[in-house]
Amino acid sequence: MKKAGLLPQAAAAICMAMALFPSAAAAQGTPSAPGTYAQRYASLCASCHGANGRSDMAGTPVLAGQHSFYAITQLFLFREGRRDNPAMTAVAKTMSDADLRGFSDYIATLPAVPAPPAAAPPDAARMTRGQALAQEHRCVICHGADLSGGQQVPRIGQQHEDYLQLTLHGFRTGKRPGYTQAMGEAVSRIAPEDLDTLAYYVARFPAAPAKPPPPK
Repeated sequence: MKKAGLLPQAAAAICMAMALFPSAAAAQGTPSAPGTYAQRYASLCASCHGANGRSDMAGTPVLAGQHSFYAITQLFLFREGRRDNPAMTAVAKTMSDADLRGFSDYIATLPAVPAPPAAAPPDAARMTRGQALAQEHRCVICHGADLSGGQQVPRIGQQHEDYLQLTLHGFRTGKRPGYTQAMGEAVSRIAPEDLDTLAYYVARFPAAPAKPPPPK
């Protein structure tokens, strides 16, 4: 996946987000009033996105393990009408700049939550094909070998399959805006059925083993 320039409108949005919210870009993991936004998240966001950030609702992304700068950028794009989702736009339009920072900082404190055990083991052939596609199209260059992302790049490993499908096809058709041309250019060369295979693989990407507790 080659580097690409920012789309003009998206570039302006990213620059504005960075100017308004420098702490999210430079100080991941430094939450703003975490108690306050934990309570507000519970009342405003948890019904759709889950109390621990792992939603059980179809088409609703997992927030657990996401990065502050990615979260604040998406909230900003929703608030400004740059992303098309009426429900999220309605919520984000009520948020002040401080709210965007506070919610994104709180989201960044939610640890990644493994997907629940599947009813059946994954299809080995599709997993092999999905891994090959991820390597061929250099998904790991931006999203990391463990697909955990970083900064403005989202964690995608073990994201919901239906949300991944919707997002990948949205980038391919141009319906989902990106703040660089990289995703649109990358998926434009991938057949729709291969995008579905990628979504299948990424959704079932093996979770990293839990880190042992520090010695006492």
